[in-house]
Amino acid sequence: MSDLRLLAVCLAIPLAGCFPAKQPEKEQSTESSEAAAPPPVVAEPDPSNLEKATLAGGCFWCTEAVMEMLEGVIEVKSGYTGGHLENPTYDEVAAKTTGHAEAIEVTFDRTRISYAEILDVFWQAHDPTTINRQGADVGPQYRSAIFFHSPNQKNEAEASRQKLNESKAYSSPAVTEITKAGKFWEAETEHQDFYQQKQDDHPYCKMVISPKLKKLGLE
Repeated sequence: MSDLRLLAVCLAIPLAGCFPAKQPEKEQSTESSEAAAPPPVVAEPDPSNLEKATLAGGCFWCTEAVMEMLEGVIEVKSGYTGGHLENPTYDEVAAKTTGHAEAIEVTFDRTRISYAEILDVFWQAHDPTTINRQGADVGPQYRSAIFFHSPNQKNEAEASRQKLNESKAYSSPAVTEITKAGKFWEAETEHQDFYQQKQDDHPYCKMVISPKLKKLGLE
């Protein structure tokens, strides 16, 4: 990671966060001498209610951290998609020759959060008006893109982008590409759950990701 990237400044987010963050578990009282009650059983989500969203909005460390905070999101994976090279590595994608974007694959429970709501947060979490750039991160791997998994997702993505442009939330129209999802290649282990693992000691987490989460009302 270059020094320039570590000095990246979060882009201004025009809308206040409006989606509930996942709530931490309440601490158990130590005043009672009785045995602590067993934790509640959390039901596994119904597989028939699960849906995937594949999104690219600059550095996947940031977009992953945002989506992981949303209630109804089951899992987020960082990876690469939209290019021509099989099994790409981070260094190969960073070389700007593979055609891949840094992206995230979001698995969510559509009975708890909708695809449209996912997209609303996506628009707020990055600047969709800049071509191949997010702050100091420059290159096609940092492009803004939505990779749809069904005709319904395609229609929703196009409607959501149009709504964003009509709202004038940004001074320029979104340049976000909307294209059919292809093979998603998971990134290396050190890029998964990056913020959760590194938030206490990594400069990028402190200087870029944490301020972005605060602006979205997720931290």
